[in-house]
Amino acid sequence: MNRVGERYGRALVIGGGIAGPVVGMALQRAGIESTIFEASPVASDGLGSFLTVASNGLDALRAVDAHLPIVAAGLRTERMVLSSGTGKCLGVIDAGIPLTDGTTTTTIERARLYRALHDQARDRGISIVHARRLVALEQSPDGVVARFGDGSEEHGGFLVGADGIWSTTRYLLDPEAPRPEYAGLLGLGGLATGVDLDVEPGTFEMVFGKRAFFGFISPRRGRVLWFANLPVRPEPDRAALEAISPRAWKERLLEVFADDAVPARELIEATDEATFRPGAMHTLEPPRHWHRGRAVLVGDAAHATSPSSGQGASLAIEDAVELARCLRDVPDLVGAFHAYQQLRERRVRRVLRTSRRVNSDKAAGPFARKIRDAVMPLVLRRMAAPERQLWLLGHHIDFTGAVGGPRTLLAAA
Repeated sequence: MNRVGERYGRALVIGGGIAGPVVGMALQRAGIESTIFEASPVASDGLGSFLTVASNGLDALRAVDAHLPIVAAGLRTERMVLSSGTGKCLGVIDAGIPLTDGTTTTTIERARLYRALHDQARDRGISIVHARRLVALEQSPDGVVARFGDGSEEHGGFLVGADGIWSTTRYLLDPEAPRPEYAGLLGLGGLATGVDLDVEPGTFEMVFGKRAFFGFISPRRGRVLWFANLPVRPEPDRAALEAISPRAWKERLLEVFADDAVPARELIEATDEATFRPGAMHTLEPPRHWHRGRAVLVGDAAHATSPSSGQGASLAIEDAVELARCLRDVPDLVGAFHAYQQLRERRVRRVLRTSRRVNSDKAAGPFARKIRDAVMPLVLRRMAAPERQLWLLGHHIDFTGAVGGPRTLLAAA
């Protein structure tokens, strides 16, 4: 353990999804030992559909030499083509900005991303402990004690909450912190097999249908990843969603996209019915303070965009890398946490604003759809300019540079 590790002690990382392993790897680069505690009793590498890791998220992973396995397991995604349900092309925008090694935004099945990050963390000697659900946290001037649902406890120098949008850590730090807000949309997705579409490789097709939103991309012949966002108000509770059978969801999707100029029905028919399980989409405003005492929040535990932004995983990765850099360079824990929040908050809030606008477009009614389809080509032409996307997709964290140096102000903008 080096001087940084001696200064702060072992980190207890709560949550083993996407953010947790990256936190562990980034802290290790900063000289800090950590242990990751995951509530699930088994690895969650069979759950979920797919997501994008944008070029800025891959750039942050590259800072800790962790991006290449993600790129190898995913699909290069260079552009997005947006259309209306009538088949009218609304515009084309870049999905990423290539890094110096040619890497750009990658679409990847969630299970593959999970395995790639966990395998790398374990290969680097970072311990991941399952079946440990945080229920209480005690702090003292010298450290923290995490108490788990099985009656066990762990002592550490500080704690990092990476336990997602329904974070227990966030509630323990501040019971009055913002709660997840329903975005007005349900999300479903799947993998269609045995279907060959005439789509350009590396292109994500996005369609604003008459009653719902549909997106798809083909990783190779005969396989198509797709997702659908259905406007539903008010928010249905989880039990009500689970009470609806997968077959009923399939039939509903087939009916919703019946009048749209999109191969949704073909892809839905070619997808395993058992995978039709919707989830309510939420956003989360950051709390006023991302930290209290010797505990701090990262990723969806601190802030969450809906999947519409394509930035949830990337922002969590950026958080992890920036937090480690601050702990490495700032000589006291509270000061490091404060610097971390300062570097991240402005950017995160800007992405959240963008995400809310996209959600609104997806849930547009008949009159709003006409306005959207008329205005969006103009908006997308402006967005297509490289300089318009640079703030989002070209964001770079100089991990070798010191916090407070000249690159810090650029990264925070």
